[in-house]
Amino acid sequence: MDARQPARILPADPEVDERHMRHALQLAERAGKEFDEIPVGAVVVSAEGKVIGEGWNRNIHDHDPSAHAEIMALRQAGQALSNHRLVGATLYVTLEPCAMCAMALVHARVARVVYGADDPKTGACGSVFDVIADPRHNHRVQVQGGVLGEEAGRRLTNYFRAKRGKPLV
Repeated sequence: MDARQPARILPADPEVDERHMRHALQLAERAGKEFDEIPVGAVVVSAEGKVIGEGWNRNIHDHDPSAHAEIMALRQAGQALSNHRLVGATLYVTLEPCAMCAMALVHARVARVVYGADDPKTGACGSVFDVIADPRHNHRVQVQGGVLGEEAGRRLTNYFRAKRGKPLV
């Protein structure tokens, strides 16, 4: 797809959103269990509804501060399309993107981000900052938060509780 063509965005469908978020939750589980990373997972779905990228946090494992789940998924999607523009794509991620990831979504021309849990410390899609909605950007990303948010939040809470030797919730 040519980045100059108008983006075709799949309409929001709660069943589709939940299915892709469950995929992202599986990737988050992998991050925590296989790599002992903060359990965040992300999936990029093309405008045609095909999974074109996936990732999980790897910043500790890869010694890379930019290796957040969203960035890993965006990199894979860009390779799949042979394009740095992901026009019409939707990113599903288990935790609200930070400022770095939010700007990557804007620069990649992602059409929509769907996230699970709000991030009360560094969320940049409306909870702490609203970087993604700044009117000065030349691209708008639709935001849908809270999809399987309770489950995503519980997984994150339990990861940190286990690290501190506290009982899980």
